[in-house]
Amino acid sequence: MKPVQPVTLAAGPIRLVPLTLEHVPGLQAAAADGELWNLRFTSVPAPGETVAYVEAALAGQAAGHRLPFAVLDATTGEVLGSTSYHDIVPAIDRVEIGYTWYARRVQRSAVNTTAKLLLLTHAFETLGAKLVGWRTDNFNHASQRAIERLGARRDGVLRHHAPRRDGTVRDTVMYSLTVGEWPEVKAHLQWQLTRPRA
Repeated sequence: MKPVQPVTLAAGPIRLVPLTLEHVPGLQAAAADGELWNLRFTSVPAPGETVAYVEAALAGQAAGHRLPFAVLDATTGEVLGSTSYHDIVPAIDRVEIGYTWYARRVQRSAVNTTAKLLLLTHAFETLGAKLVGWRTDNFNHASQRAIERLGARRDGVLRHHAPRRDGTVRDTVMYSLTVGEWPEVKAHLQWQLTRPRA
């Protein structure tokens, strides 16, 4: 797998750009749309935690195991949310997609489907990944449905796996998609973005 380096990816309504501290005000505004930090099973930063959130993401990038993006409106440049490649393991051509969240007003829109199409295309067709994974909280049913709509396979559940912000410990639901499954999933995602709406 090629090195996972900062890159800008763009299609349709969005651009994915390398995350920087300059995105902090936009991230705060996006998170405020729905007060997403109040969801106990997400990593969305509260208003006073956004700088530390970005600094932690950039530290992960410097360490080589994460590549964070700001998700921007392609027309206005407004920050809509954030997503990352993470748990990057070049030795086995594996990368995961996560730390994904969006302002409430763009959830269940073309934004997430487009972002995942961009990230998966880059991972499989440019980086040479053999597998892309996802993980989510066992109580984050919306995230599980979104991952399953992409065509990923549910691998299983890691019990008592990671701490939540409220001090409880979550079970983690794991998903994956292999390079052999990618062509069919790619076609399906493209169809989702172009199909007629009733």
